[in-house]
Amino acid sequence: MALRVLTLNCWNVSEPFARRMTLVRAEIERLRPDLIGLQEIVVRRDGLDQAGMLLDGLGYERAFGAGYRWDETGVLPGGAVDGDAFGNVVAARWPLRRTEVQRLPGEETGEHRSAIGALVETPAGLVPFVTTHLNWRFEQGVVRERQVVALADFAHRLAPDTDFPPIVVGDMNAEPDSTEIRFLCGLASLGGRSVYFQDAWRVTHHDDPGFTWSNRNPYAAAANEPDRRIDYVLVGRATADGRGWIERAALAFTQPAGDVFPSDHFGLVVDVRAPS
Repeated sequence: MALRVLTLNCWNVSEPFARRMTLVRAEIERLRPDLIGLQEIVVRRDGLDQAGMLLDGLGYERAFGAGYRWDETGVLPGGAVDGDAFGNVVAARWPLRRTEVQRLPGEETGEHRSAIGALVETPAGLVPFVTTHLNWRFEQGVVRERQVVALADFAHRLAPDTDFPPIVVGDMNAEPDSTEIRFLCGLASLGGRSVYFQDAWRVTHHDDPGFTWSNRNPYAAAANEPDRRIDYVLVGRATADGRGWIERAALAFTQPAGDVFPSDHFGLVVDVRAPS
């Protein structure tokens, strides 16, 4: 069997919000992923639950992890449980045995980032699954370097008692040749440390740049930024029996309805071998 893994930055509640969410939900229904990582998800005290709009009734168990919370006074201190929230969601077709939210370094920059991880009870056994959203500014590579070290530690902390390599997805806001992504892929060290994840796009595509931030999307083009690949599905080293082998990777959420795209990012859908 294969696990189908999906990631998308949902562009929070940017307009045209309702029309965009309809497109995202329809694509989730069409692709039928087993594991989903969503970023820029908003949950508000007025009852708005963005992940619920996308997933309710589709057979997924999910968990939300706030990057930050706010109320009428502004951003609330880390660890606050009240207030409106912006963050990430993990979802799966099978039970989430355990979930954990990890705050990431870099709050001194004014950005508040986190990762949420879960152990998913799949037919192939327990799968450690993490999604995140790193600092976005071009010049903050040094911050993202600290964040990916913490992210790798978090993913591997979920993984010791499982037979499946950890899967990490999300909007890394970093291109494939950046130090932070090279670190995650075993191509560079940071602070005398190294790790290894397979970059699903890198190992399945050699001539296609796979831009997930693309100026053919008018929502992205409005930012006057270059095309680049900044969204990833990363899988730890495959086991001897093939668990974690990348079988296929493709862009997702690339087609508009009229002039409405699902998000300012394109997403990624990846099939990962999971012998049961």
